[in-house]
Amino acid sequence: MSDKKIPLAGVIGCPVAHSKSPQLQRHWLETHGIAGHYIPMHVEPEDLETVIRTLPKAGFVGVNVTIPHKEAVMKIADKVTDRAKLMGAANTVIFRSDGSILADNTDGYGFITNLHQGAPDWVPGSGPAAVLGAGGACRAVVASLIEAGVPEILLSNRTRDRAEQLQKEFGKRIQVVDWVLAGNIIEEAALVVNTTSLGMVGKPRLRVPLDGLKPHMVVTDLIYSPLKTDLLQAAEDVGCTVVDGLGMLLHQAVPGFERWFGQRPDVDDATRAAALR
Repeated sequence: MSDKKIPLAGVIGCPVAHSKSPQLQRHWLETHGIAGHYIPMHVEPEDLETVIRTLPKAGFVGVNVTIPHKEAVMKIADKVTDRAKLMGAANTVIFRSDGSILADNTDGYGFITNLHQGAPDWVPGSGPAAVLGAGGACRAVVASLIEAGVPEILLSNRTRDRAEQLQKEFGKRIQVVDWVLAGNIIEEAALVVNTTSLGMVGKPRLRVPLDGLKPHMVVTDLIYSPLKTDLLQAAEDVGCTVVDGLGMLLHQAVPGFERWFGQRPDVDDATRAAALR
């Protein structure tokens, strides 16, 4: 028998039963033949710090963090990466060998990597990006688009104040447009991104005029339930390149898995199938 520790990781949320991360991470563990485990953990907000500080003692090498803990975990961590600070949230925690806790955010990486994989001909400098929504997910999208070299981001949100706050934080490359004019920014864009929950199963429809969609555009939706939203279906119908939201979920998980288990997994057809299982 071996006395080598079996690495443990997991996802912490409240609730967490809906998370696809366990089946995804278990697929990678099996694919790479790693004797590790990935466990979903329902943790109430008042217990978060106790759980985070206890897990390393139980053999955990790290965890993913989802709603509502993404901001709170940054206050518990000993070190927070610059990109997590920029996003104002963390989704990946690494328990380091020196006993310290590192909080990171891989959402922006997941978004832009998914976009490049799903639309390999997309050129960031080819034109403006129309971004719908200004919530937590939007911060990762905006930051990654700016870093990629998108010349202008036309941002529209139902509550204009939230969009203007992002403009203050990220600078003049962002132009805020009233929600009632959201359809207009679509026709000016080379890339269209929906970061809202509108169109998700159980949520209201995305009621934005889509007649401005043109075949040369790339259209992506962060929603992956359903996999093909009304926005993506409309875009596909006019010949746009469409990128669904599942890939962002898969790609954002790659850096954490690599840090925890020492292998960099591929996001391929088998990975998608495992996440949808």
